[in-house]
Amino acid sequence: MPKHRIVVGLSGGVDSAVTAYLLKKAGHEVVGIFMKNWEDDDDSEYCSSNVDFIDAAAVADVLGIEIEHVNFAAEYKDRVFAEFLREYQAGRTPNPDVLCNAEIKFKAFLDHAMRLGAEKIATGHYARVRYNDARARHELLKGLDPSKDQSYFLHRLNQAQLSKTLFPVGELHKTEVRRIATEIGLPNAKKKDSTGICFIGERPFREFLNRYLQTKAGPIKDERERTIGKHVGLSFYTLGQRQGLGIGGLKEKGAPRGGGEHAPWFAARKDMARNTLYAVQGHDHPWLLSHDLVFEDASWTADEAPAPGPLSAKTRYRQQDAACTLSLGEIQGTYRLNFSEPQWAVTPGQSAVLYDGEVCLGGGVIASTPDLLPQNSAPEAKPGRKAVLLGGDAR
Repeated sequence: MPKHRIVVGLSGGVDSAVTAYLLKKAGHEVVGIFMKNWEDDDDSEYCSSNVDFIDAAAVADVLGIEIEHVNFAAEYKDRVFAEFLREYQAGRTPNPDVLCNAEIKFKAFLDHAMRLGAEKIATGHYARVRYNDARARHELLKGLDPSKDQSYFLHRLNQAQLSKTLFPVGELHKTEVRRIATEIGLPNAKKKDSTGICFIGERPFREFLNRYLQTKAGPIKDERERTIGKHVGLSFYTLGQRQGLGIGGLKEKGAPRGGGEHAPWFAARKDMARNTLYAVQGHDHPWLLSHDLVFEDASWTADEAPAPGPLSAKTRYRQQDAACTLSLGEIQGTYRLNFSEPQWAVTPGQSAVLYDGEVCLGGGVIASTPDLLPQNSAPEAKPGRKAVLLGGDAR
């Protein structure tokens, strides 16, 4: 492999630290950049980029590389956080990490790295990039560690971005990354993995959203329109949610497993027009299962859509690939997926990501599923986009 000037996004975590080490060991000229992308209450216990920068600087010192502190907070607020709030206000559940990767890590950061004379950038994501000679294009592949694969979050990367990107730890398992970090004496070798929202951190989510959204309490109803509780604002709930509904209860003694009057309740539908949350009992209630979905705002790693036909897809990050058939949607720019087996709690706002084996093809934002709303509900179209029709439902 030719030697390159490579700018590595050093987050303060162990994955990006080992990424920088592996590239320097391979003989590349490595420069580290620490991205500061959130400024509100940054000195709080939930989100302190100062601590992460100290860790990143300590890594750079051990590795003997330069590190630059760059502030992308304005870009993050405009390109990612504003959309994040719009989606929640509309009752959908967005995935900010997907947008953050597309708009910040592989756009704002990539552009900055190129200005520094970089030939490539690298991050600590568990994914891989390879060039397919037969098809004359770069492909995004799953990371080799199936428990850590992050291709789902990277599915919006295009050919220009993939051609400039390296994911060294995507070739490794997490245990090996930790072993390397310990062996070479990295100060963050045992640092806990971050699981919070991209750059916002791990914090009480409802309390955080309350600072930015206007919400209104309303009823929680069951499928028979009986009021069974009260919600604190539809933005705070996601489909399939079990905890925090306030209508739980222990199963009656002697009731059959998975059923009975006190079986668990799950958020199943939102009626924005009537400010009503619908909940159902039982993990496998029909309202929680979908054979079809429509997605919009598609982005393809090959810069063009795959041919309609059999593929596999994920409708949320922590799930196995599910067999499906891709076809064009009824409205221009939309696509439809039909699954062999019903998918659980398919959620508008989340990403539907398509795969052909280990190759991530891209995907889009889930728009609707059949019967997502009660029949007497007036569904809401997303501002600035056409409503998507499917099975009598629109959004």
